[in-house]
Amino acid sequence: MLGRRELSEAQIRQRLERRGHAEAEIDAAIARLKAERAIDDARVAGAIARTEVTRKRGRLRASRQIQSAGIAASVAKHALDEVFESIDDDALIEAALAKRLRGRERAADDREWQRLYRYLLGQGFEAERVAKALRTRRPVRGRSEE
Repeated sequence: MLGRRELSEAQIRQRLERRGHAEAEIDAAIARLKAERAIDDARVAGAIARTEVTRKRGRLRASRQIQSAGIAASVAKHALDEVFESIDDDALIEAALAKRLRGRERAADDREWQRLYRYLLGQGFEAERVAKALRTRRPVRGRSEE
């Protein structure tokens, strides 16, 4: 299971349960893997956070991904703080926008602007930062700036 990618303790436990192993066997396997440092939730949380950043996703999305791996909130927070301390959130939003707009400076119309807003929220960026980044991306025609 660990040959392809890092897995959290909860993920390994879940997979072993699905395969029908007894609880005592699972506990023993988890203890052995922890002793060998083959599983480490802090390392998994850091890997997930770094992956999300390279995919141009925000802190909130990375947090959701880490939580879905069954990693404790305190471990997740530490990993997120470590990875995102050197990241400029505004630059990350701009990179995600550039990727989505494909070389254009502005949204074509209000509907596209709204789609961009929802897209960036879904990518885990904070609403205030998204609104700030999109303020200059409004279409030339349509609604006036707020």
